Amino acid sequence: MKPFLTFCAICCFVGIFRLPIEYYTFLRVLVSVGALIVIYNFLSYKEYNWSIIFIIILIIFNPVFPIYLYRKSLWIPIDTITGIIFLLIAFAEKKEEKKENENSEETSEQTRQLRSPSRDVIINPKKPKED
Repeated sequence: MKPFLTFCAICCFVGIFRLPIEYYTFLRVLVSVGALIVIYNFLSYKEYNWSIIFIIILIIFNPVFPIYLYRKSLWIPIDTITGIIFLLIAFAEKKEEKKENENSEETSEQTRQLRSPSRDVIINPKKPKED
């Protein structure tokens, strides 16, 4: 997911320059798809603050009902902030992943300690069968 979010950010930064309208249509679709993916991921982790931010980004960049601001000077800060936010999400380590990695290391150490037999293992001798 990091490469895709980084690509979204780079496209937002390129959107600062004066380009044909086709590029901005492509940018709207790309940022909307990226925002939907991020919203889905954050809602599954129950992080609602970031979800709200990306819902706003989705509304601004949606290609179905586009919002036209008609002035490039208004879109430059929006594109810059959106690109920075995508980079933050792409390269920020998630707390959940860190906790899972730490917990898995702890449990693997505990299972190693539990599974490793001690040197003094007592084996019950088999009882002789009585005929």
